[in-house]
Amino acid sequence: MVDGGRDEKQEQLERWRVSPEGSALTTDQGIQVDDTDDSLTVGERGPSLLEDFHLREKITHFDHERIPERVVHARGSGAYGHFRVTDPLTDYTTAEFLRDTSLTTPVFVRFSTVAGSRGSADTVRDVRGFATKFYTRQGNFDLVGNNMPVFFIQDGIKFPDFVHAVKPEPSSEIPQAQSAHDTLWDFVQLQPETMHMMMWLMSDRAIPRSYAMMQGFGVHTFRLINAEGRPTFAKFHWKPLLGTHSLAWDETQKIGGKDPDFNRRDLWDRIEAGAFPEYELGVQLVPAEDEHRFDFDLLDATKIIPEEEVPVRPVGRLTLNRNPDNFFAETEQVAFHIANVVPGIDFTNDPLLQARLFSYLDTQLIRLGGPNFPQIPVNRPVAPVRNHHRDGYHQADINPARSAYHKNSLSGGCPAVGGEGSFTHYQERVDGAKIRKRSDSFRDHYSQATLFWNSMADWEKEHIVGAFRFELGKCEQTHIREGVVAHLNHVDHDLAVAVAKGIGVEPPGEAGTANHGRSSPALSQANAPADSVLGRKIAVLAADGVDSAAIAAVGDAFTRRGAIVEVLAAADGFVQAANGGQVEVTKAMPTMASVLYDAVLVPGGEASVRTLSEDGDAVHFVAEAFVHCKAVGALDEGIGLLERAGLTGVRFAGEAAGGDALVDQGVVTTRGHGGDFADRFVDAVAAHRHWTRRKSHVPA
Repeated sequence: MVDGGRDEKQEQLERWRVSPEGSALTTDQGIQVDDTDDSLTVGERGPSLLEDFHLREKITHFDHERIPERVVHARGSGAYGHFRVTDPLTDYTTAEFLRDTSLTTPVFVRFSTVAGSRGSADTVRDVRGFATKFYTRQGNFDLVGNNMPVFFIQDGIKFPDFVHAVKPEPSSEIPQAQSAHDTLWDFVQLQPETMHMMMWLMSDRAIPRSYAMMQGFGVHTFRLINAEGRPTFAKFHWKPLLGTHSLAWDETQKIGGKDPDFNRRDLWDRIEAGAFPEYELGVQLVPAEDEHRFDFDLLDATKIIPEEEVPVRPVGRLTLNRNPDNFFAETEQVAFHIANVVPGIDFTNDPLLQARLFSYLDTQLIRLGGPNFPQIPVNRPVAPVRNHHRDGYHQADINPARSAYHKNSLSGGCPAVGGEGSFTHYQERVDGAKIRKRSDSFRDHYSQATLFWNSMADWEKEHIVGAFRFELGKCEQTHIREGVVAHLNHVDHDLAVAVAKGIGVEPPGEAGTANHGRSSPALSQANAPADSVLGRKIAVLAADGVDSAAIAAVGDAFTRRGAIVEVLAAADGFVQAANGGQVEVTKAMPTMASVLYDAVLVPGGEASVRTLSEDGDAVHFVAEAFVHCKAVGALDEGIGLLERAGLTGVRFAGEAAGGDALVDQGVVTTRGHGGDFADRFVDAVAAHRHWTRRKSHVPA
């Protein structure tokens, strides 16, 4: 717990932090070495000697420094932080960290993509993992979820099939970190239970702008158990305080080349800058007696509980405020397991969850070298660990006790089984024949996919259609395309027709299933809050003769709100200001791109704008930002660069305008200093994107 400035987890980790400053080079046995550049040989040109223990140790360690990467979620980044409950769930659970508002619980969070390898890009279309390890006083609780509330399959026995389908095809090992290929979509067209999840995957939820702007979900229905033993069904939600926002599809592909570490870098930079990502933990609570009141099965991981039916109750606040010291030791070796629960939180019979209870432990045994992986510092609980486990690979604890069994008399009967406060499994009556059969209550595969489609804004629907066309357009087999369109026709007829027209498939003549017309506004990102520029990055384009006063005034408005303002020019160094001073260049424009920023600003200065207008990089920078629906701002002569970039169909501030800004489709312009330009431009950036902008005529 964090108490009065103390963080028990960081204090624990301090024992394993090693600084090289002022030290001498040694072997792993602590023996100092006087040369690490030359092997021990017979003469200057003779063979190396077997007795060179330093050579053998150094090479052996290098040969073994890569552990097997995760089969899924291999590409990840993480951070430490803390969680504090604000609305205690005293009536629902005995989990202390969800009941006591005086406690602050240390956490480690790992974000990840699912399909790609460790070396893949951050911005691919994919599900994102959102795994949180709570170091509670009752032991570790791992909430191992995703940024989407549902999953592709209903039963975990199908997980190997799904992963084999989405991974690179075994014949060619192509494509990397992509779902746009035949085997994945062949799986989909033969498994209608995937349709709800595929709607989420084809939506903008699959290309988040930032981990700080990404929702998280526990996916499964869990049980909370209170002090009287009464159960309540619960679904966990993480909601980012900065709102839920995404990239543009064209933008993600360009970012993959410009900066494949885009999301990882963003998380790191935000924490280093003090713009800490924050999330609200919420729960949907369903009394045990209401388990069967829905038109779907609560144990079906391909379904959500619409927030309009069961509101999300805010519970507490998560803040990420510390980057790891060593990526491998912490982010790579952190081991999450859905079975890591504390008293007051228990499982349900969700068949996907039940398989995960086995899979995670089995995976960690092979990845991390044996059963002692919980002793790796990042995995150690802050709660004391005492048991009869012994030996095995990488055993770090020195246990002097004679006995390693229960019951014993030689160690005073210790460690003894606990009493009050121990974990007690919920006593649920279970009986029935041993069979392989899924409940009929799991058979509705389309209605919630339709609910998702109906809930989208027009621009979100446009993006979904485009995503299906891109993905299915990469499939070589026509029958696979036709099979997916047939399923989409049970989701929504107009959707199926629009997709079919883009992939060379005959559009269905009539709906396979009538659209039920229901919607859930909470599912649309158009309804996500967007009132902060914290951590946003604004590019200022400049050349000699730039209006430095405008840069200072607008830049100050953003930095005071926690945004990052960077001045880009043709080369590093400085540009001359119109008033005779200098403006420091943050980065050279050829090394950057508009896709790496949230907005672009063009200050005035006749000479500066004239130079920029003759620079193809600068012109393209503005046009591309506009096409990706980002906020674009210009002052005075800077408006000329917007015109040069082809931003027609947008109203700009006129020659006779005063200092107040004109805002049209997220383009903010003004002539004359003063006025409300800075505030209006801040508002335009805070809105994230202006998706309804007319942009098809702009070449970028």
